[in-house]
Amino acid sequence: MCKPFFSALLFLFLLNFFSNCQTSTQVDLIVHNGTVYSVDSTFTVHEAFAVKDGKFVAIGSSEEILARFSADSVLDAKGKAIFPGFYDPHSHFFGLGSKLNSADLVGTSSYEDIISQLKAFRAKHPDRAWLIGRGWDQNDWEDTRFPDKSLLDQAFPDIPVFLTRIDGHAALVNSKALELANVSTNSTIEGGLVEVKGGQLTGILVDKAQGLVQKVIPESSEKEKMDMLLAAQKECLSLGLTTVSDAGLSRSTIELVENMQKEGSLKIRNYIMISATPENLDYYLAKGPIQTERLSVCSFKVYADGALGSRGACLLEPYADAPTSGFLLSNAKTLETITARIAESRFQANTHCIGDSANRLILDFYGKYLKSKNNRRWRIEHAQIVSKADVPKFGKYSIIPSVQPTHATSDMYWAEQRLGPDRVRTAYAFKHLLDQNGLIALGSDFPVESVNPLYGFHAAIARVDAKGFPPGGYQMENVLTREEALRGMTIWAAYANFEDKNRGSIEPGKLADFVLLNSDIMKIPLDEIRDVKVLRTVIGGESLHVVAP
Repeated sequence: MCKPFFSALLFLFLLNFFSNCQTSTQVDLIVHNGTVYSVDSTFTVHEAFAVKDGKFVAIGSSEEILARFSADSVLDAKGKAIFPGFYDPHSHFFGLGSKLNSADLVGTSSYEDIISQLKAFRAKHPDRAWLIGRGWDQNDWEDTRFPDKSLLDQAFPDIPVFLTRIDGHAALVNSKALELANVSTNSTIEGGLVEVKGGQLTGILVDKAQGLVQKVIPESSEKEKMDMLLAAQKECLSLGLTTVSDAGLSRSTIELVENMQKEGSLKIRNYIMISATPENLDYYLAKGPIQTERLSVCSFKVYADGALGSRGACLLEPYADAPTSGFLLSNAKTLETITARIAESRFQANTHCIGDSANRLILDFYGKYLKSKNNRRWRIEHAQIVSKADVPKFGKYSIIPSVQPTHATSDMYWAEQRLGPDRVRTAYAFKHLLDQNGLIALGSDFPVESVNPLYGFHAAIARVDAKGFPPGGYQMENVLTREEALRGMTIWAAYANFEDKNRGSIEPGKLADFVLLNSDIMKIPLDEIRDVKVLRTVIGGESLHVVAP
């Protein structure tokens, strides 16, 4: 009586066993036992996912994924948080490599400190023909006035020195550099300033005036440039960045990046904005966009004005602390001509606008050619000071604000001095800008700011700096939620790059870019976020940065 019953049970067990074996799908990687923030449309949180051929093929519970799939590589996340690969939609990737190859002046406390740092750097690199550095910020010094070349001339009378300010919009050079470049008190350039005081050159060059000296600095060799890019890649991967940007590159550097990606040494994904020079406009408008799995060249970087810290930002009214309103880097006619040419192409326009005058001018040019809502995804880079009357133009013309949260927490110590108490309220208005189209792209502008994307995440949701200043946060009417900030550095950034169909979230069919962190930034206290470490950075299913347990 029992034998047929047990035979039937055995048959069903074997049927189920072989059925499961037949339906188990082989994949390349299974990640389970995690807290997986998909950042999909409903912000779903899962436990596991499977990857094959560089793409996510399924996401769900650990039980489900382990039952459906098998793989030689299985990663137990041990409950840790997993996120889509972090984006930086406005950075200077090649610039980071250059900075890593020069004297680091970030955090210097005085002009004398700069001299000390330069002497130490010179001792390590005695054979270099020029002494190059970057990162000084006079606003961090007790004497907040621009320095002059006097101390440089005393310390380095025989070697040319070129020191870029932290924002990249001003430089301090010595007499030897000025001599080699034939810069005199009569030298002028549109969109730049050669500072002269008491009939003498001070050594300060603002915005385009920097080019007067830069053009005589020997260009790095191709090998040196490759080493710079690889150094920048290592830094970015260690901090969870899987897609970076280069906000303004020359044709030669674009081609170098493309070649390194093709031969496999440069694996990080790069969204490159072409510098909108006449030569580049002519070449790339005829050639058309470049799109590969790891490279996107579909936009032009245009500069409307300079930076707030060097008083080069173009304002509607004069600075509160100086008798100037800043200036445009090109005249309005030229800027409109560039905008019109891009409008007739398949390229995206991404324009650097800091001051409220520059923002108004470019928003109106954009509106003239975009006319109404659209899918061109044109961007205002920085959108730092925007008059209240101009904010709705972002929504009216579907313009994306591409902002950098750490600019707010770096500039807050002196921004009111530049703008005054009323106008400063129109600066760093991330929430107001987000509300126009329901999205915002969050980057860093590195190496102007730190490469670490979690610093930007923290600045966006806490509105304080690394010291926790100011108590209660800075201009908190524009604070973002954690979900908004995460979207801003993943799916919204991908949207701003025309990459949201392929990346920016953990969903089946998308490229398998993700990061594993040692703490959950969506839950931990705000003051712990900057200390979170990246345990693993994965691009296309390949682990490119791993911290040993």
